[in-house]
Amino acid sequence: MRSPPVLILVLCLFCLFSCSKKGGNLDGKGKQIITIAGSTSVLPFTEKLAEHFMKDNPDYIVDVQGGGSTAGIQATLNGTVDIGMSSRKLKEGEDLNQITICYDGIAIIVNPKNPIENLSLREVREIFSGAIKNWREIGWVDRRIDAVTREEGSGTRGAFEELVMKGKEISDAIMVQDSNGSVKEVVATDPYAIGYISLGIADKRVKIVAIDGVKPTVDLIKVGRYNLVRPFLYLTKGEPDARVRRFIEFVLSKKGQSLLKSEGLIGAWD
Repeated sequence: MRSPPVLILVLCLFCLFSCSKKGGNLDGKGKQIITIAGSTSVLPFTEKLAEHFMKDNPDYIVDVQGGGSTAGIQATLNGTVDIGMSSRKLKEGEDLNQITICYDGIAIIVNPKNPIENLSLREVREIFSGAIKNWREIGWVDRRIDAVTREEGSGTRGAFEELVMKGKEISDAIMVQDSNGSVKEVVATDPYAIGYISLGIADKRVKIVAIDGVKPTVDLIKVGRYNLVRPFLYLTKGEPDARVRRFIEFVLSKKGQSLLKSEGLIGAWD
């Protein structure tokens, strides 16, 4: 089943945050409120950063929601949130201030029961375009490939289309999921599935496949050997005020960057 249109996600974000925005930047107890929404790839890492920030700054509340990169971008443009999260590059007309907080590899994943260890970039492209439909075509069992993709508007999908598909369309017949976690869950429970997720959330429930002989690791990404890499962005409408800047400075600080690196991401300054 396809995910709700981006417009619906933006409206939901508006409903979530409108009360706090109408009441200014303070809650009923005088705490500073920062609202953040967007990419589900960036979401779990921002939640962890927010948790540490609020522990160090008890006078702040950081409210983090998902919705997808495009919804986060639109919410930022509309002034509904203080910070938008995106895991894709901005497009023409999306005129926002952008801060790169780190970099992430896109991992191609299969079920651990799948014996395939390596695929070429061309084979991945043809699987997701629908040209390759059976595992037998790439050296395994005679069984249909259960490919899983992200929804339209997803930053992960946008980066995958740019870096892997290179102009070819993702087949409409492929299953669509609305988060990295959902893609991982499908692949973890289906021996014949293949999908793509943020390297930072890959775990032992799925197997990462090497692409053209190179498996994504932080070290190989840093030296440019693995090229399926995209930035994680924070977005603001104009320059952030002191309240929002305080959180962003924490994210870019040694402590914030260490937290991101501990999650398998590549620091903004590496």
